[in-house]
Amino acid sequence: MKHLAILGTALLVFAFAAPAVAGDKEHGSMHGMSGEKPMEGHGSMHDMKGESPAEGHGMMAMGHRVFEGTVGPWNGEIRLVDMKAQMAKSKVSEKMKAKMKNTHHLMVSLTDTGTKKHVSEGKGSVTVTGPDKQQSRYEFTGMQGHFGADVALDKPGQYEFDVEIESGEKKGTVSFTKEIK
Repeated sequence: MKHLAILGTALLVFAFAAPAVAGDKEHGSMHGMSGEKPMEGHGSMHDMKGESPAEGHGMMAMGHRVFEGTVGPWNGEIRLVDMKAQMAKSKVSEKMKAKMKNTHHLMVSLTDTGTKKHVSEGKGSVTVTGPDKQQSRYEFTGMQGHFGADVALDKPGQYEFDVEIESGEKKGTVSFTKEIK
């Protein structure tokens, strides 16, 4: 329950910090805001059918893309958000920051290759192998149009991620690595 409360607080921070982060990265304006043009360099996000601008940007515009490609029968994008860095930009108390044992939020966004609709129902997990070869497994939670898990990447070095997702009768897996400094 305590972890759920921390996750919920982190998600609220991310939701309120997203516009500031987009501004910090000099991304122009978001589509639909004051009639201004879409964000530069994010064409693929605007091409997603059936999404509102909030779904196309929101949380999935945060962090760094660590994977883009096929995840089983789906098209996928995986992003990694440094939660402590995000919280440092917000007004979250030092006490709340100190309670966080997981350092990053892993976001998996899947779209059906045929219908182009987001896949947000299902279950899955990610197994993270750290630079010390220790493995940790995290369960995904469905949230705001993506699957998410808070993970601990607390040592510098190369991490390997093994993602497994099930939705309906379909299953997908993907593996990738990311260097953490």
